[in-house]
Amino acid sequence: MNSLEANIRDNSTKGQLNAIRNNGSVPAIVYGGKDQNQKISISKKLLKALIEKENFLSNIITLNVDGKSQNVLPREVKYHIISDEPTHVDFLRVLPGVKIKIEVPVNFINHEKSPGLKRGGVLNIVRRKVELNCPSEKIPENLTIDLDGVDIGESFKISSIKLDTEVTPTIQGRDFVIATLAAPTVMKEPEKPAEAEAAEGEEGAEGAEGVAAADGEKSAADGAKGDKKEGDEKKPAEKKPAEEKK
Repeated sequence: MNSLEANIRDNSTKGQLNAIRNNGSVPAIVYGGKDQNQKISISKKLLKALIEKENFLSNIITLNVDGKSQNVLPREVKYHIISDEPTHVDFLRVLPGVKIKIEVPVNFINHEKSPGLKRGGVLNIVRRKVELNCPSEKIPENLTIDLDGVDIGESFKISSIKLDTEVTPTIQGRDFVIATLAAPTVMKEPEKPAEAEAAEGEEGAEGAEGVAAADGEKSAADGAKGDKKEGDEKKPAEKKPAEEKK
């Protein structure tokens, strides 16, 4: 469980809030239960380090406020519109028996042991997070789906995940799908057998020979036709010698 140091803050104006932020801290508030809301400030550097870790909003944090520790759950982080730096955090007190709604991430393991993925199947994730109703002290870190032995065409529903009896999905009345293992979107074209390639080559050669023969016959016919025309040409008529005058 992660821990975070915090200080009580006492501010009433926007200028005082900005001064806290300018000093490298982030204003925050702790609420929930019978105790009053508590205004605190925390180190921005330490907060950013926690936010960068996976599943910040679904992990319980031990908050140490002026020497007193309490378990809290981050509920909302506000960011600066331009710099994207955190500017405020809401923490909910974790109290035994109190149920809350929370989105828990889905974690897939053993990708390398899935025959479906090895054959080019695609893991289509329908829900990367599932919203649960659960006691604040029983929040699961994630929902695990094991891909070991899973083949193409199989699907994972919420009923396939083991949950504590006090932990229930907020979606009730249907066994909703979390992910499916689908067939590849692009199928590989099978390679042509060597015999078929050889047959195609022979056909191509025969076709080429046939075309060449036809062209030769046509050329011979054209030549004969030409010779005939030359032989049939009429010779100019010979002039008879003029009769001698007697």
